[in-house]
Amino acid sequence: MFENKKIFILGMARSGYEVAKLLSKNNNQILITDMKEQDTDQVEELKGLGVNYIVTNDPEELLDDSYDYVVKNPGIVMTHKCVVKALQLGIKVINEVEVAYHFLPKDIKIVGITGSNGKTTTTTIAYEILKAAGIPVHIGGNIGIPLSKLVEIIKSKDVLVIEVSDHQLCNIVDFKTNISVLTNLSEVHLDFHGTYENYKNIKKRIFNRHTNNDIAILNYENNDVMEISKDTLSHKLYFSSKQKKDVYIENNFIMFKDEKIISLSDIRIKGIHNYENIMCAILIAKQFNVENEVIKGVLEDFAGVEHRIEFVDKINGREFYNDSKATNIESTIIALKSFDKPTILLLGGLDRGHSFDGLEPYMGNVTNIICYGETKNRIKEWADKINVDCVVVELLEDAVKAAYNLSDENSVILLSPACASWDQYKSFEIRGDEFKRIVGELK
Repeated sequence: MFENKKIFILGMARSGYEVAKLLSKNNNQILITDMKEQDTDQVEELKGLGVNYIVTNDPEELLDDSYDYVVKNPGIVMTHKCVVKALQLGIKVINEVEVAYHFLPKDIKIVGITGSNGKTTTTTIAYEILKAAGIPVHIGGNIGIPLSKLVEIIKSKDVLVIEVSDHQLCNIVDFKTNISVLTNLSEVHLDFHGTYENYKNIKKRIFNRHTNNDIAILNYENNDVMEISKDTLSHKLYFSSKQKKDVYIENNFIMFKDEKIISLSDIRIKGIHNYENIMCAILIAKQFNVENEVIKGVLEDFAGVEHRIEFVDKINGREFYNDSKATNIESTIIALKSFDKPTILLLGGLDRGHSFDGLEPYMGNVTNIICYGETKNRIKEWADKINVDCVVVELLEDAVKAAYNLSDENSVILLSPACASWDQYKSFEIRGDEFKRIVGELK
């Protein structure tokens, strides 16, 4: 399928770089474009593989009908001029996940995990449980490891656990999982999809090409999840924090079909959102007949995912938490609900025009807001409206220092920005690492 073809890769970053390397092995003619200069070593590596790399603000001018495919970076909108031109020319627009899928052995098992929140934690826990059970398993996708990077190490009969974002689901055609998980749905990424209905329909593609031989793991307490999945052909399994389903909570235990898996008190990561993520992972594990003791052992040790309500340090009685992965309001709500101490909240980042009003009911423990980045002025206006003291700064470093100066002993300083990082950082990981560096210097 991807041999002796002419392929236009729109946007480099991690996924473009890895898919270009993968495609270069099959005598394809490849052009990769980006608006910004990329890592010099990676660019030179690609050039050595015969890949043509061009920095341009007008990639559509380089595209003509001689190309067989456009491989679009997931973060690029479908209304981009180059994407529109490709479709007008009848060129197939796909993404890195779709390409890599066609290089995988046909007899592997693929577990795909998506949702508005909880994807990374669920993916990580499921992977750790399967690994502990001795199952040959790989982890990748939106979690930070492009699927194209894994192709060369995945073997027949292996299991692949991947986090799949809504952006990655936009341009899939043949990509199919054996087990699909939909953790929850809420109104996020509307700047990318336009409407919540469009967003939900994109998320539904996690069940692409499913039959009743495939598994759908669904959040019974989320009405939108239940609504969009009702006509899928998958065999459905449900988790619930309130009702007795396939996995559920009863008397402070997580239960699987009347069997006690683990007491909530023995789980290191707390909060109903984490218990729901764990229930997803348990249902995945049970499809591979993993024993309860193995599951329990992993859950007792699991301390959470980096950049997701991650404890960083305690300095003079102040606890610092890195929740840089909170790029939307719903994620920040989850973080705020996790603390019952006086909290100083660091908000800010890329301005997508989204409202911060949804945070108001959860601000009871927030004594101050420190806002920074593109959204700082809008956050200040919102904070004034709800009568929360707010300090405006430009940079994250200034925000951390201001928070420390305002804080008292026994307080929490929480980076949970409710915004993407791209105004000042290439990724939420880099933003989170910067936060941890700044906290380290405070000591």
